[in-house]
Amino acid sequence: MRVFVDTNTLLDVLARREPFYAASARIWSMAESGQIQAFISAISFNNVYYVVRKADSRKKADAAMRLLRDVFKSVAPDEQILNQAIDSGMSDFEDAVQYFSAVRARVGHLVTRNPADFPTEPIAVVSPEEFLAAIDESR
Repeated sequence: MRVFVDTNTLLDVLARREPFYAASARIWSMAESGQIQAFISAISFNNVYYVVRKADSRKKADAAMRLLRDVFKSVAPDEQILNQAIDSGMSDFEDAVQYFSAVRARVGHLVTRNPADFPTEPIAVVSPEEFLAAIDESR
């Protein structure tokens, strides 16, 4: 199963943000173990590095970069993705880049803590909890 993980879900794990940590960490573990093929946008590296370095240290931010690199497949925001994001009319440019990166990756689900901020076609946009419920239900 191909899944795209939004930056906020990554940060929930790295910063152990409650009450979001458990569901997001389970998705991360599924990616690590190969149960799902998980994608992130290359811009997530910038965003995560900035937040982790500011909240903690450069050493922790560097470690976070290695974790992201080793667990997730990266989608580069090329000219087409940027143009789609710019022309999309979405209210948040970063969300638009995330969304069109997910479309590029041909995933079935975009996992985010803010599903209402994204279009719902052609990808199912779900919270970590909703994604896990759907997975558990299908087993």
